[in-house]
Amino acid sequence: MQKILYLGALLLAASLARADELSDAFRTPPNEAKPRVLWMWMGSNVSKAGIKRDLVALKEAGYSGTTLFSLADTTSPWAGRIANSPTPDVVAFSKPWWDLVRYATSESRRLGLDFGIHNCAGYESSGGPWITPELSMQQVVWSQKNITGPLKFAGPLERPQPDLRAPGFPVYNGSNDKVENPEIPARRSFFRDIVVLAMPAQGIVAPEQIIDLSSNLKADGTLEWDAPAGEWAIYRFGATTTGALLQPAQWEAIGLECDKMSAQAVAFHVNHVIADARKHMGNLVGHGLNYLHFDSYEAGEPSWTPKMREEFRARHGYELTQFLPTMANRIVGNAERTQKFRDDFKLTVRDLYRDNYFPTIKSTLHAAGLEFMCEPYGGPWDPAEVVPQVDRIVTEFWTNDGNYSPYELAPTVAAVRKAGRNLIEAEAFTGQPRDSQWTETPNWLKPIGDTAFCEGVNRMILHRFPHQPFDDKYQPGVAMGQWGTHFERTQTWWEPGKAWVKYLSRCQALLQWGDFVPAAGNNALPDFSAQSIENGIALRSIHRRRSQNQSQQELYFVANISRQKGAAQCAFAVGGRQPELWNPVTGTMRMLTDYRIENGQTIVPLRFDAAQSFFVVFRKPITTKTQSSNTSRANFPTLKPIQQLNGAWQVSFDTRWGGPTQPVTFTKLEDWTAHPENGIKYFSGTATYRQSFDFNSSLKSPLFLDLGKVRELARVKLNGRDLGVVWCAPWGVEVPAGLLKATHNTLEIAVTNVWANRLIGDEQYPADMEWNKGFQGFGGPLKAFPDWFVKNQPRPSQQRYTFSTWNYFTKSSPLVSSGLLGPVTLQAQSWQLA
Repeated sequence: MQKILYLGALLLAASLARADELSDAFRTPPNEAKPRVLWMWMGSNVSKAGIKRDLVALKEAGYSGTTLFSLADTTSPWAGRIANSPTPDVVAFSKPWWDLVRYATSESRRLGLDFGIHNCAGYESSGGPWITPELSMQQVVWSQKNITGPLKFAGPLERPQPDLRAPGFPVYNGSNDKVENPEIPARRSFFRDIVVLAMPAQGIVAPEQIIDLSSNLKADGTLEWDAPAGEWAIYRFGATTTGALLQPAQWEAIGLECDKMSAQAVAFHVNHVIADARKHMGNLVGHGLNYLHFDSYEAGEPSWTPKMREEFRARHGYELTQFLPTMANRIVGNAERTQKFRDDFKLTVRDLYRDNYFPTIKSTLHAAGLEFMCEPYGGPWDPAEVVPQVDRIVTEFWTNDGNYSPYELAPTVAAVRKAGRNLIEAEAFTGQPRDSQWTETPNWLKPIGDTAFCEGVNRMILHRFPHQPFDDKYQPGVAMGQWGTHFERTQTWWEPGKAWVKYLSRCQALLQWGDFVPAAGNNALPDFSAQSIENGIALRSIHRRRSQNQSQQELYFVANISRQKGAAQCAFAVGGRQPELWNPVTGTMRMLTDYRIENGQTIVPLRFDAAQSFFVVFRKPITTKTQSSNTSRANFPTLKPIQQLNGAWQVSFDTRWGGPTQPVTFTKLEDWTAHPENGIKYFSGTATYRQSFDFNSSLKSPLFLDLGKVRELARVKLNGRDLGVVWCAPWGVEVPAGLLKATHNTLEIAVTNVWANRLIGDEQYPADMEWNKGFQGFGGPLKAFPDWFVKNQPRPSQQRYTFSTWNYFTKSSPLVSSGLLGPVTLQAQSWQLA
């Protein structure tokens, strides 16, 4: 009996320890749970001072790592150039660039930040100037000559003449200063014969009618053949480079894409990068520089590789050469046989990517002590087949029109789970220029990110964080052209936005815990369901569980992904355990007191504000005999306004961005954009509202300070005590007991808006920079760094305050609502169950 009791005590202690582990992860998320960023170095504009400032800012904000991309000066959306750079000698993968990467690696290591680089310049895909046409992606090309037999033909057989221009996206062409698809001379200078075939010139051709004339072709390209009677077509099939180029990269760093179907070509590329890294970085490779990244694939689909004939024959048991005419739109055998060849050929391409590209990258990197990070989709392969080869699997989602927009996310998540992996990273919040014009905020992003969490993502890599190489007086600074959500450290809300980073970290800590539970639930019960939904809110959820020694803990992330408030009766496929509500915005944890258990489900009434989310956690066995709550306490308080702060506010604006030099009295709360003073109307940044008030109520109930409408974030201090940052609904803070006094309470609310208004305000004054036009109608990039900027001289247009490498706005662009709009009220909280 003593042994049984002792064992029981050990199991209980172990269960409590695991419970503490979960709550500890929520309170203090580990480094692995913190978000990361895609760190964009834009062209040659890189500096050591900027690198240090970037990395220190990321560390202090709560991020845990960076993935470095070296892109063109701008993306418009294609690679573009900004002339007159202060640092023109920094070219990706050159010695000056590697010296800066070494410094970034050392600083990352010092700060405890994970660090890796994209395997080539640009973000597409894998290659560089070191890739010769022989090692590049290749395609089948052909020429055709028609003759009439009988005839003793002797003459030249023309080599194929493919279009010289590179396929795919345009790039900046440094030879003529244009953005275009440049000519690739190797498209004609590089050519390897595959086969010469003769066949009837018209109609469906039987395989036995096809004559292989390859042995008749001389080295000088002439052919001799005794053609039988009839109309004949002679095809000269060969291979050349596709001409696919890296993009969007600096012109000096652009090169051909390597042949992904050739293990030799892939190994050559990866080994070249590793050797270069070791040459310039020494033992930091594998000890600071931790991985190479391969972004989502956009390099096109090749149709040839030097070993294609052997590989095809080994996989399908027949020769492909007699079916090459199908590429010239001829039918061989019949339509079904032709289609079978096309399917077999496509399958061979897929197999070669799977068997050569991914395993070669992995083995080569591992031999160098590096990990393989990849967005394994977009190319000619099945993600489920290649995911097991990747160490760090990344998917992605976009913010199209303010909505969650996944790109190959579901199949990637499914492949990761099939491979038995837990960590699912995502390139997060990639933005179209219509959505991302220095107008984005954490509140706007929240339901988009919450949806991604419910889809399985459990660590976000924010797209994007451009490197800021210049003095911090130049803000908002360097942008990634038109692409991506603005997560720069120069963002107006970078400092208060740290509260959002904490939110992401808390969520990710719990979503990495335990094991994913499929939505099928237990015993055919739905894993999660919602009834009696109020106000049409949309609820999503994801369930995780940890089971050990007959002890089971469960958690659900439940998110209202709609932008309105509501409520629902939420049913969880868990019985016999006490539900708890953990709020990842505030970090608070409390028991839920109003619930019931029916048929193995725990049914909990939950109330959601706009885009609000919670974790519902089941850790502890229920001790009551009734299997339901026995309390008069509600799960959420009812709020009743008891005092509105109607007095005047003293508002102090930051003069660095054109704000008034003295505090301004607001007799009532109003939108900054409606103010007659330009320094307020066009202000961007943080302004602090101050008011002193008396509180005469004798009410003893808990209080809530409701800020009303806030555009966009607010840090609240009451009687000198920091009550935190309000960045999403509910727009207010809890008032700690005993903090309010009867008289002379001091309230400070520091409100931060977005950059758009100041940028539009600057457009009211004479220009001192020139802009190129973008290609998709959303502004355009800087044409050249102005001389006054390069020489650090006073700018000519003194009434302008901002500096950026991309301009979305004109003087007539609409302003963005800003400021504390209120009303600000003190509200009593009643927890009495109705």
